[in-house]
Amino acid sequence: MTRHTPEPISLDRQLIDLKLAFMAEHYESLAASAAKHQWNHVDYLAALADGESARRQDRSIKRRIQMARFPVIKTLDQFNFTWPKKINRLQVQNLFRLPFVATRSNVIFLAGVGLGKTHLSSAIGYQACLKGYSVLFATAIDVINTLGAAQARGMLKQELKKYTKPAILILDELGYLPIDKTGADLLFQVISLRYERGSLIITSNRAFKNWPEIFNNDATLTSAILDRLLHHAETVLIEGPSYRMKDRVET
Repeated sequence: MTRHTPEPISLDRQLIDLKLAFMAEHYESLAASAAKHQWNHVDYLAALADGESARRQDRSIKRRIQMARFPVIKTLDQFNFTWPKKINRLQVQNLFRLPFVATRSNVIFLAGVGLGKTHLSSAIGYQACLKGYSVLFATAIDVINTLGAAQARGMLKQELKKYTKPAILILDELGYLPIDKTGADLLFQVISLRYERGSLIITSNRAFKNWPEIFNNDATLTSAILDRLLHHAETVLIEGPSYRMKDRVET
């Protein structure tokens, strides 16, 4: 009886099985470079490992950006600091270093319409994705509607995890639409669960003194929300006319 020796598995197949796609694609070309430039074995292996690591990091960044659900990708370079009549540029630029994430603090942008608070909050979130942090972007009303539907299905606890798990939750447009008591209570749960556990970035067109109007004129609930938000928070005030009305203003 003849015993057959199994055929050796090709290097390409082994690398694919090990999910080392970069190495599978480039080990031959890098071997040629290694021979040409007289790399030693360690230098050749390091080049392969560096390429594999860079590809995985790039994939992770893309995945975090996708999961963040930004309406549009924005960056700090795209923001026009010359338009607002009042903005602390150094304060904003420092926020892009993300010091608040490590301390699980909050950032609150207060400004009228068209002054770039959504742009800046999204850009900070995008920067956080590049630096390895998980982010979720949502309007305040979308959060309330999603949680309300989950509560009706008896799935509130599970749905809340979606808003408490990311390192940064961006709550956009707080105060643009009225919130009833149920909605205010749901939003309070999100804020309470994230208190000192994860960072919030909130954009609003209302001064803090007017926030009771947002939360169904419930002064007690509003006070509890502000107490948690402002305990560890940085507030960015932006003043001026709407940038979206710029062309009409200039004509």
